[in-house]
Amino acid sequence: MSQAWLGVVSRSHVWRGVEGGFAQVCHGKAQPLRKMKKGDIFVYYSPTVEMQGAPLKAFTALGEIQDDEVFEFDMGEGFVPFRRRVRYAVAQEVPLEKLRGDLDLCSPPNWGIVLRRGLIPLTEKDIRLIASAMDVDLAELRRNR
Repeated sequence: MSQAWLGVVSRSHVWRGVEGGFAQVCHGKAQPLRKMKKGDIFVYYSPTVEMQGAPLKAFTALGEIQDDEVFEFDMGEGFVPFRRRVRYAVAQEVPLEKLRGDLDLCSPPNWGIVLRRGLIPLTEKDIRLIASAMDVDLAELRRNR
């Protein structure tokens, strides 16, 4: 059984990951990425459009972890973050407010603080709700490995 994960990253950084077929979380740290396994589902939540930019609060991408390798990537100027390979589905961006009342993620009183961890495990119920709202068929995504 695969696990589902929520990565918290600005939308502009999400788009870089989607274009490049990778996930990068927690300012490029390796340890959070090592929690994920091949076949896990990964969804991005973007609190902002850009880092320190305008608020967005939306689920912005969804895909499947492709292998068990955590790898480094030299972005230049001394920044060498760690990444995971992800095959992203075609997905619709969905505002958090559309799902907030139904998500286990949002049920604790201080749930917003949890998002600061940068990578959060999701319940099966939550990933099914998010995927459905994003118009992604999880069974099809898993079949097309």
